[in-house]
Amino acid sequence: MNKSQLVDQIALSADISKTKAEKALKAVMESVSHALSNGNEVALVGFGTFRVNERAERKGRNPKTGEEITIAAAKVPTFKAGTKLKAECNA
Repeated sequence: MNKSQLVDQIALSADISKTKAEKALKAVMESVSHALSNGNEVALVGFGTFRVNERAERKGRNPKTGEEITIAAAKVPTFKAGTKLKAECNA
């Protein structure tokens, strides 16, 4: 499902216009992004938790030349599915 299909589904499920559904989806995505960028996590009970993990600096290899390179440390957004979501995926 892509973003426009998700907007269509939200509009249908919530019985609202596609414009309002798109605004709502955009607001949710911006809110989650803002919270994560401020170091917070977003927990949606039954659905899952969004958080930021720290990835340490590490060594790697350039695939073209085989030369060893240093891959910089990074903050990586992650998602851990909740119990209800896991159950629905396995139903």
